[in-house]
Amino acid sequence: MNNPITYYKKHSEIYQTEAQKLHKQTALLSILRLFVFVTTGFAIYATFASWQVAVFIGMLGTAIFLFLLSKYNATKAKRDFNKALVDINDDEIKIASGDFYNRDAGIEYQDPKHFYSLDIDLFGRGSFYQFINRTTSAEGALKLANALKANDIYNIEARQEAIKELSEKPEWRQHYQATSSLVHIETPAKQIISWVVTHKPFLPKAMRWIPMVFSIISVFLMIGVYFETIAPSFVGYWLVIGLGLTGLYLKKINVLAFNSDKLKDTFRQYASLLQLIEKETFTSELLKEKQKKIQQEGEKASAIFKAFSNHLDALDNRNNLISAIFGNGLFLTDLRNSYKIELWIAAHANKVADWFDVVSFFDAYNSLSNFVFNKPEFVFPEIKNEGAIITAEALGHPLLKTEKRVNSDVTINNEQFLIVTGANMAGKSTFLRTISLHIVMANMGLPVCAKSSKYKPIRLITSMRTTDSLTDDSSYFFSELTRLKYIVDTIKEAPYFIVLDEILKGINSTDKAIGSRKFVEKLVASKATGIIATHDLSLCEIETELEQVKNYYFDAEIVNDELYFDYTLKQGVCKNMNASFLLKKMEIV
Repeated sequence: MNNPITYYKKHSEIYQTEAQKLHKQTALLSILRLFVFVTTGFAIYATFASWQVAVFIGMLGTAIFLFLLSKYNATKAKRDFNKALVDINDDEIKIASGDFYNRDAGIEYQDPKHFYSLDIDLFGRGSFYQFINRTTSAEGALKLANALKANDIYNIEARQEAIKELSEKPEWRQHYQATSSLVHIETPAKQIISWVVTHKPFLPKAMRWIPMVFSIISVFLMIGVYFETIAPSFVGYWLVIGLGLTGLYLKKINVLAFNSDKLKDTFRQYASLLQLIEKETFTSELLKEKQKKIQQEGEKASAIFKAFSNHLDALDNRNNLISAIFGNGLFLTDLRNSYKIELWIAAHANKVADWFDVVSFFDAYNSLSNFVFNKPEFVFPEIKNEGAIITAEALGHPLLKTEKRVNSDVTINNEQFLIVTGANMAGKSTFLRTISLHIVMANMGLPVCAKSSKYKPIRLITSMRTTDSLTDDSSYFFSELTRLKYIVDTIKEAPYFIVLDEILKGINSTDKAIGSRKFVEKLVASKATGIIATHDLSLCEIETELEQVKNYYFDAEIVNDELYFDYTLKQGVCKNMNASFLLKKMEIV
């Protein structure tokens, strides 16, 4: 069994050492660039009387400067990449110690009308999402949230296989995460896809060759001026013609440049991520299927994205005054670059959505696989088509620390309903969320917090945290009835595992006892499977009337005038309640 903390500490040190080495190289390259710039300036000044020599020195100095600048940028990128890897490993060490409450909690994904997302601490502070989320893009975060809420009981073993495989590639996953984290995307993928798909070309097909011919003529004119066979004024007239030709399409080019300016970093980043996916060897069917979606005949998706990024970069250079005047006047750069962008869009617009989807898929599945890597003691449920819904040994809540967690052996048969009683704070709600998370995690393809687990897939639906709504002008009781009605209607369509916590809290005890009993009887008559936690011991009498109902409880004892909980699930009905004791203990009464 791997030790994730040992891995993170070791790799944090490796990447930190490499980042420091690269930092020194960037400092040296900065000094060399400054030296070349100053030296070139003095040389041009010294040879200014012979302008041909000065031009040659200027061009040579510029070439060396640009080479050093390229080396600097490449080295800086490697340094930043290694620093990102250091941060990833250091973050994992912090999260393992319990320090993760400042991370994105996914509040925006909470949905009171969802099957279970509001009830089981799926999102919010201290939630399962906050604990496992390592996504670096909005699209990846959304895909992860949707996976948590999917309630999908099909193809579980395919998801298990994919998550297992990625969990065994920690270095690849971290490289993917680091690469993705280095660029902050301004424009959402959905907006990019919409722009690419709806863009209407405005340049004629003749622009395929016009800029090239115009550039060749410009080069010959400049050579003629250099060797004094052509008057410089001819170049000036030619420049005005080029600017005039560009001006015919300037308004539309400006719109194109405005839209594409925010996209170049996105496509550069996605090109790197696609390349990582293309180069890796996968064996699980789901990962191979995703990899296949980005494969093109004769050309890789990463190369296609990189080419588009280069076209966008080239168009962005128009913001430089010298490039804008001389580039457009002599080489029609705006027209050439705009035409290349339009050609790319025409050829690949219909595939962009698929490529973006694959990138966000791996972003989300890296989080799931990272969770598996961090929890080597968890087990993948054995998926069954018959028998009990859950048969788990030493099942516990996945977010509780090992030293504090009390595990339970749990067997819940199909069409069986458990009534769980117990004192306040004895562990009923934690148990309900433990069962709920087992179902959600198992359906996603994740391992569960247990020594062993056999699982017959089933969808989950809950009613545990109903609230009143001032905006909808509905009382707490009406909101709860609406939720229970939703459950009754939903289970008519397909089998669900139902989890209820102290229903009908908004009414008097007599009505509550009668209503709760009738509701449980209705669920049992509907052949439903599930659990209800309650303080109402009269509800436990149903066990003697319906064989599908079983009573379980969590106990509380008073030992040496102190309240003691063992958090152990036991069969039967709870006899010890603690409200009166706590009122006295806290000197309330």
